[in-house]
Amino acid sequence: MAAEIVSAATGVMNPLIGKLTTLMGDEYKKLKGVRKEVAFLKDELSAMNASLEKLEFMEKLEPNTKNWRDHVREMAYDMENCIDDFMQDIGGANANASAGFVKRMSRRLKTLRVRHRIAGQIEELKARAVEANERRIRYKIDDCNTSCGSVDIDPRISVIYKDVVGLVGTDGPKKEVVSLLTLTEKKHKVVSIVGFGGLGKTTLANQVYVDLEGQFDCKAFIPVSQKPDMPWLLNSLRLKLGINESSHICEVEDIIGQLREHLADKRYFIIVDDLWDEEAWDIIRCAFPKNGNGSRVIVTTRVEDVAISACSYNREHIYKMKPPSSEDSRKLFMNRVFGSENKCPSNFEEVSNEILKKCGGLPLAIITIASLLASRRERSRNDWESIQNSLGAQFAINPTLKGMRSILNLRYMNLPLHLRTCFLYLGMYPEDYEIQRDDLVRKWIAEGFIINLHGTNLEDVGISYFNELVNRSLIQPAMDIFGNVCYKVHDMMLDLILSKCAEDNFNSVTYTSKDMTRPSNCMYRIRRLSLISAIDRTSETLSWTVPNSTSQLRSLVWFGDCKSIPRLSQLKYIRVLSFEYPGLIVRSRLDVTAISQLFQLRYLKVPTYYYAKLPTEIRGLVHLDTLDVPLGSIPSDIEHLPRLSNLTIGLHAMIGLPERIGIMESLHTLHGFLLHRTPLEALEGLGKLTNLRSLKLDSYDDGECNLLEKAKLDALASSFCKLRNLKYLRMTKGDHDDKDDILGSVSDPPTLIEEMELSSWKMLGVPKWIGDLSCLHSLELSVREAKNDAITILGGLPSLVYLYLWVATCPKEEAVIVSKGLFPVLEHLRFISEEDVTAYLGIEAGAMPKLRELSMLLRVPQWGGAAPVGIEHLLGLQQISLTVWCNEKESPEQVKLEVRPAFSNAVQLHPKPPSVDIECHPWL
Repeated sequence: MAAEIVSAATGVMNPLIGKLTTLMGDEYKKLKGVRKEVAFLKDELSAMNASLEKLEFMEKLEPNTKNWRDHVREMAYDMENCIDDFMQDIGGANANASAGFVKRMSRRLKTLRVRHRIAGQIEELKARAVEANERRIRYKIDDCNTSCGSVDIDPRISVIYKDVVGLVGTDGPKKEVVSLLTLTEKKHKVVSIVGFGGLGKTTLANQVYVDLEGQFDCKAFIPVSQKPDMPWLLNSLRLKLGINESSHICEVEDIIGQLREHLADKRYFIIVDDLWDEEAWDIIRCAFPKNGNGSRVIVTTRVEDVAISACSYNREHIYKMKPPSSEDSRKLFMNRVFGSENKCPSNFEEVSNEILKKCGGLPLAIITIASLLASRRERSRNDWESIQNSLGAQFAINPTLKGMRSILNLRYMNLPLHLRTCFLYLGMYPEDYEIQRDDLVRKWIAEGFIINLHGTNLEDVGISYFNELVNRSLIQPAMDIFGNVCYKVHDMMLDLILSKCAEDNFNSVTYTSKDMTRPSNCMYRIRRLSLISAIDRTSETLSWTVPNSTSQLRSLVWFGDCKSIPRLSQLKYIRVLSFEYPGLIVRSRLDVTAISQLFQLRYLKVPTYYYAKLPTEIRGLVHLDTLDVPLGSIPSDIEHLPRLSNLTIGLHAMIGLPERIGIMESLHTLHGFLLHRTPLEALEGLGKLTNLRSLKLDSYDDGECNLLEKAKLDALASSFCKLRNLKYLRMTKGDHDDKDDILGSVSDPPTLIEEMELSSWKMLGVPKWIGDLSCLHSLELSVREAKNDAITILGGLPSLVYLYLWVATCPKEEAVIVSKGLFPVLEHLRFISEEDVTAYLGIEAGAMPKLRELSMLLRVPQWGGAAPVGIEHLLGLQQISLTVWCNEKESPEQVKLEVRPAFSNAVQLHPKPPSVDIECHPWL
């Protein structure tokens, strides 16, 4: 039997056949009259499924063939819903034998009615299947020629994060843009970068931004997109500029006023990326006061009229993007495919050059095709020539949107089938949305897009799928405003995704809740819906009847405020129900008590900035896998959810772990509970969660803190050692009392840990057991004192890439030396102390060879006036970031002038002097 995976082209045909097979099993043996019809239906569907799977490899279909495929796909969805209803109603053949006579008789009568109803429905389904199969034969679907559209399936699953593009050819354009900015002038200035989609406008603007941001008081990079939600966009700018007060303001005029006030006396640098129309610019520009402080704004756009308008019609302030030179195009292509421009085999030189010509010099096209070729398991000249021939000949002469889309479509058609459906689900997200990997993977799992490979954990398989999409350049790594890794989809790629989704009725996008209530013009019911709404300012929460066109939704993802929501009880087939972050920090209430009736629900998410109301009992949600909801109280029967893998209760929850947490052995993720409100029994039970991979527990002094009871600390340490599959750990401890340094005395830690955040759990010293964590790549740690033996323990970690180390006191009797060979792969070091770090820190040649960023905290007047000894030995160092705390009576600018010379002199000894960035804050 085929793998029971949901796909864009075949829909739920495979899972449906699997459920029909289940109905023929022993559990449903009493359904004698129905089983024969079910067997017939299964055989009919299996024959059609073979044809559907054949069509999946074809890029273009005859109209009759496409119509048949679409009809059968939608029929399978309807059939699965019918079977799910029946299996839910009958509850299996094993009724509770201990139930009373009345209950047993009631159940029997109900079962008889259900059997009668299902028999009638099976007859209807059988008739639909017979008719569809007759059409298959009549249209000669099986005779379709697939040779022209067939693609090789690449089964390779990559789990390596790499930079897939080396930036080439940006130095010249970057210098030109910088010269247009004329940084020495005090007058406010706007520069536009204009060019065709895929030319690299955003990349160029970002390079200028990274190079110049240190010369400005404040800076921000904001993507606009085609349909910007202005309150959301301006609020995002406000957050990026560090304006946190009055966060409840949500009117455009008020936000603009706050931005202007904040920027009035500052020299600011803003990138406005991907601007599409002059109307949007007319609003955005109001936020930028012309203060005469030398502020600069860069606008990127595809539309020349928009570029001219943004520059106030000063055409000399416009930079027109040009394709990279032939040499740079070749370098970009060769680096992606072969790892170096000098490693191209001679027999691939000619075909490589022809492919490059057809890419027309567009970086996006070059990266797309190069990534396709790089993903091949084996290199075949015939394969490369086939791809070359499939590229439009006219694209090199006249690059157009249609030509670019054909290149992206080629990339899609060469995806392995197991990745296509996952890729199309990206169409559920708005343009420029910051996608979180784990969140997306869990939605894939809930939808049934991921299959279990030889007992492998589904989330691991999903992450491998995700990584492969990243490695194929279909998803782009990015950073959010907090410096965390997120991911985005290029807008041209998103256009392709949405067109494919429309072809296969895979998902729909709407922009107001009112649109959801209107009858759909679509021939088929909508299966997945993304609602991208602006802020809803209605004063009361409303609910409305779900129209027939959306009554069979499997995914509803809502971006924006949720004052007006559908009657959830009517979404009986929903798998994914997600209310995403609305963009404005406005606490609202969201009543989701109706989910107790959504028996197919697998994934529920409500953002932290809502007060979510759940039903008191949820044990009927037997398929629920992810529950990510800010809670004030836990449903009384939560421990009876047999498949719950991920439980997150939000930042503002005030509850401890449930007493019976130990029986929830299916849990992989457990986030948000308070340690000091957790009973002893729960801390003891925590150790039974041997499948747990990610654990976040918090504690702070709220007047009820009793965490320091010896029995609780012992139970916590004991349970921690039993979590042998743990990969991520974060624990905070609010009272900072280290008299019971339980974590410091752990002897047998889980050795698979990759990330650990213990920065508020202050230990006496660096625990020896940390040296056993060979997989650890990110560590945040606070200790009372760090001597050379502590540095040796940390420096010996073979996988450590990021280290945040807070040290309370410095040893007076000896300097701490980072010796040769320590920290072999460390790239980011943040070193903080209440005393003068620089006075006792030294670095030997050969230590930290890959360190790129060094961050330190200096306190004035404690700082002794020197930089750490040996900075010149950090050969990979690119940036030194200093945060200086000074007396509130001292001028921040004066303090910067005092600090900079010490570090500037130190880096002059470096073969490639790193940049030195200084931020100064008054010490209150």
